[in-house]
Amino acid sequence: MNALVTRNRIIGLAFAALVFGLDQFVKWLVIAPLRLREVGVIELLPFFDLRYTENFGVSLGMLQATSMEMRWLLVAVTAMIALVVLVWMFREKTLPDILGLAMILGGALGNILDRFGLGYVIDYADFHIGDFRPFLIFNVADAAITIGVVIILARSFFVREKGGDHEQPAQQPAES
Repeated sequence: MNALVTRNRIIGLAFAALVFGLDQFVKWLVIAPLRLREVGVIELLPFFDLRYTENFGVSLGMLQATSMEMRWLLVAVTAMIALVVLVWMFREKTLPDILGLAMILGGALGNILDRFGLGYVIDYADFHIGDFRPFLIFNVADAAITIGVVIILARSFFVREKGGDHEQPAQQPAES
């Protein structure tokens, strides 16, 4: 295996661990020192608050875990998705693709740990314009997953890499 590819994959694993650690650290900050669970809301800016929320669903609040069986089903399904992302990450070679997948993996692991240990995911970031909320309340893991997906989609639409790190230019026909 190419040393550069191995280095990129190690960087990807380290980045996924960093995203996971940052997510868990910020969740600890809002729960323990800031006591957001008890306080409820901390207004930081006119358009951004910390607002404690227990998310029993997955993306956009879908698939609510209303029973213990559903909780463990969500843990299993999200763990399988994380495993697929990990395998995909190990198949990639370029650092931008690996980092996008690492963001998804690190964020997924952060939310899986919450759901496994608590039965729900802790959300707290509330971006709003007056009463208008363009996003649901989210956390670092959700933001990392979203940014990672955007990176992967953008690269798949705008970067063409065939047979290596760079696409070969098309041969021009000889002029007569």
